[in-house]
Amino acid sequence: MTTPSRRPQPTPERIFQAANAYQLTHALKAAVELDLFTAIGEGTDTPAALARHCGVAERGARILCDFLVVHEFLTKNGGRYSLTPDSAAFLDRRSPMCIGPCMNFLTSPMFMDGFRDLASVVRKGGTTMGADGTLAPEHPVWVEFARSMAPLQAMPAESIARLLNADSGSKWKVLDIAAGHGLFGITLAKHNPNAEIHAVDWPNVLAVAKENAQKAGVSPRHHAIPGDAFAVDFGKDFDLILVTNFLHHCDPSAIEKFMRKVHAALKPGGRAVTLEFIPNEDRISPPMPAAFSMIMLGSTPAGDAYTFAEFDRMFRNAGFASNELHALPPLPASVIISTK
Repeated sequence: MTTPSRRPQPTPERIFQAANAYQLTHALKAAVELDLFTAIGEGTDTPAALARHCGVAERGARILCDFLVVHEFLTKNGGRYSLTPDSAAFLDRRSPMCIGPCMNFLTSPMFMDGFRDLASVVRKGGTTMGADGTLAPEHPVWVEFARSMAPLQAMPAESIARLLNADSGSKWKVLDIAAGHGLFGITLAKHNPNAEIHAVDWPNVLAVAKENAQKAGVSPRHHAIPGDAFAVDFGKDFDLILVTNFLHHCDPSAIEKFMRKVHAALKPGGRAVTLEFIPNEDRISPPMPAAFSMIMLGSTPAGDAYTFAEFDRMFRNAGFASNELHALPPLPASVIISTK
């Protein structure tokens, strides 16, 4: 006689966790603002010591740190706190991979307000933050993006440079579309002294890219093309065109039209390099690329996270002869290299 298997007992725990998830968002933002992770990384590891170091109440330090232990951003042993490997790599200000400033953009009211009445967004099928959402001309959120998100893009920028063999020193004319912080073009220029970068974005955003190009020592080879990427004249005969973190804002017809413009600006045999969050065909895996569609639902009129099959079809319709998908482990984003 076989014993019937028992089904897991239903529990409301995940529901409560989801309902209170905003607390984790603000706890992480507060810890970054207080430089808590750097203090713990330096050995300031008790509530009393953290209170003195960060200028906060001891009770506040204890409860915040315990909360971050529960959510696996810290560990605790005998009343002392330590960083997890992820926190040490990405939230300790001393780490070259620190992405703490990203919280300024990710928690900006200009961005988060699009999700406060998500039921209305779902009813509409797109953002309720005006007709264009974050795509409105010269929207100030993109200046915040350019200033805050550059640390997060250092790893994919280096990965793309390796993928393109930038160190070969080939003479490149590069167009960096929706350049933002400019890091993708700047990284190619740092690896390749024969690369000339032409960056497209709104003038207020390109000011940030200009600052970053000066800091990187490549400003003589970094040129601005201010204006709307859909309307401005790109020029022609580019060897490479970077289309990074951009196409997900658009619907398929707009993407096809835009990529025809990209195709026309390339020289024969030139390549377009697209960086995107690309989910599997089931649209529910991997978790981060699949969940990215929700960000587009709340912030754009018709953006989405597209599968590779969809990108391949759109790019071929735009005239590209081939499209190759490249994963960028351990990053959640992928690169498509399209050849004219």
